[in-house]
Amino acid sequence: MSNALALPVNLSVGTFDSYLNVIGQIPKLTSEQERELALRYRDMGDIEAARELVMSNLRFVAHVARGYSGYGLPLADIMQEGNVGLMKAVKRFDPDIGVRLVSFAVHWIRAEIHEYVIKNWRIVKVATTKAQRKLFFNLRKSKAGLGWLSKDDAEAIAENLDVDIKTVYEMEKRLDSRDMAFDLSTDETSEEHSSAPATYLEQQGADPALLLENADWKGHKEDLLTTAMAELDERSQDILASRWLADEKATLHQLAERYQVSAERIRQLEKNAMKKLKAAVVLEA
Repeated sequence: MSNALALPVNLSVGTFDSYLNVIGQIPKLTSEQERELALRYRDMGDIEAARELVMSNLRFVAHVARGYSGYGLPLADIMQEGNVGLMKAVKRFDPDIGVRLVSFAVHWIRAEIHEYVIKNWRIVKVATTKAQRKLFFNLRKSKAGLGWLSKDDAEAIAENLDVDIKTVYEMEKRLDSRDMAFDLSTDETSEEHSSAPATYLEQQGADPALLLENADWKGHKEDLLTTAMAELDERSQDILASRWLADEKATLHQLAERYQVSAERIRQLEKNAMKKLKAAVVLEA
């Protein structure tokens, strides 16, 4: 390729500012250079061409990433996710569609950043449904200069984003909540410690006595079942084992063929055997 780009091989630099300085020195591609590289990658699988496409557009990822600096997450991590989106865009870019790579890539870059922010902004995932994910960034931006949303504000946002107004209110509540550590303080006399979830949340089933009792009871019922099973005739034992205990469970028709009786007869034998097991277990329990 004529006028080839002189790109650094390694971007593992000491600081984030140094990284920004390095990518800022990478020459921009002309539309002709970009198209030639994209064709080489698409038609010949030229990985070096794809690398040049990615490297020459890292500054654009940095520009997009800066717009997400207000979420309290490391900007370097946000940019790294954006870089992943850029690489996905390069993989899918078609040079024949008549647009520049950055115009095509912005969707992929933002999609990766959005996924990262939603997963890491809070310990508890703040957006779980499609409507909530749509609301997360738009609602946070809309609330920047407001307090709690008025009814008119909420209705306007719901109409603009085509979501239910209840979803708007729910997302507003989630955005204004905060994470709380399970055990805030080791000082039991502090006011902060008294509000920690560890002081009022009870973990059901954690009592060692209850755990032991449940384990003993389960073992007792298993012993009863084993004893009751042994008291059945061999045919009934085989039917129950084949129908309920085998890895590949037999059908009524397969057992009917085995014992030269009708499928209905096998069903009756199975039902009677189950009644005997149930009666034995309930009686002894």
